[in-house]
Amino acid sequence: MRAPSGYQLAARYRLVEPVGRGGMGTVWRARDELLDRDVAVKEVRLPLVLDEDLRAELCARTEREGRATAMVAHPSVITVFDVITEDDRPWIVMELLRAQSLEELVRRVGPLPPQRVAEIGRQVLGALRAVHAKGILHRDVKPSNVLVTDDRAVLTDFGLAALEGDVSITQAGIVLGSAGYIAPERVLGAKASPAADLWSLGATLYTAVEGRGLHGRRTAAAALAALTSGAPIPMERAGPLAPVLRGLLQIDPDARLDGVRAAVALARVAAGGSSEEPIAHRPVRPMPAALPPAIRRPTHRGQHRAESRPVPRTPPHTFQREPREEMTAVPAQRRRPAEGVHRKPAEYPKSRNSVARGLRMLIQVFLPRRFWPKNFLN
Repeated sequence: MRAPSGYQLAARYRLVEPVGRGGMGTVWRARDELLDRDVAVKEVRLPLVLDEDLRAELCARTEREGRATAMVAHPSVITVFDVITEDDRPWIVMELLRAQSLEELVRRVGPLPPQRVAEIGRQVLGALRAVHAKGILHRDVKPSNVLVTDDRAVLTDFGLAALEGDVSITQAGIVLGSAGYIAPERVLGAKASPAADLWSLGATLYTAVEGRGLHGRRTAAAALAALTSGAPIPMERAGPLAPVLRGLLQIDPDARLDGVRAAVALARVAAGGSSEEPIAHRPVRPMPAALPPAIRRPTHRGQHRAESRPVPRTPPHTFQREPREEMTAVPAQRRRPAEGVHRKPAEYPKSRNSVARGLRMLIQVFLPRRFWPKNFLN
């Protein structure tokens, strides 16, 4: 049962006139008599097949999801002011926008240019990514739920966000959404996911740029049969937007274009480019190969060392029984790395007759000079 005009909700919001209707309820222009401002009130109508316990549970979930949506701060997400449960059904109070829906815009002016559709899609995709980050799924993305102003596209009507993905709903066999904009996996009974919202976004953008619904089917089953038949999706006006639409409308959710790549592609088309342009990377200069550290040697090292030094002959006072031999110059040897810089080589070579050398030393130490042998100093 629909509420009449003039109905006062929660002793605060007075319904003025309906501004939109859908399968899940009516959107009213209402007056907030407490703050003295105009607001939009979504009257959510639950399916009649639900029992009392399930209706109460869904109302509680709607309140929780509405409050979670109110925490999403994004210019393309409708601002939610309040969520109320009255007459055993939820009511959602939102900001009132002076705008027209994408469905009304296409019906009035016909197919939109690909560049403008890409800009609308870029903003709506930003809204979806913002609510997905909060764990919320929209589940009913379609042209009538996208409000368009001169410079802004806003995703609205989160009335189904709390009504899907519940085990009891799946068991009841209810698939909530609009025919032609429901992802194929949801028609087959799978749970809703962010990929399903992206498929609905692709179908919405297809309608905006081509001027007609996907395959022109009016039921979800007929649309699914057309998609799974293997026939290519006809695109006559999509132009540079066609690759993005094909990526979003993949039957397999795992092969579907994800939010990040879709956002980049839509931004390129909105800027007048192509969605298939490669991402420009700044060239990176290769780093030079690491060189071994140079070993620095003191500049003065080895300069004071002679190339060769003659070994002096045995002094005349040295005791020597054998005939003296002529000493030749000994070439300088290469210095070891750990050898001291100022070390001098030995001035006198060792005597070949060690017995005579030891005897001479004993005589000099222990005998007085007067007892030395004759010619001892010669």
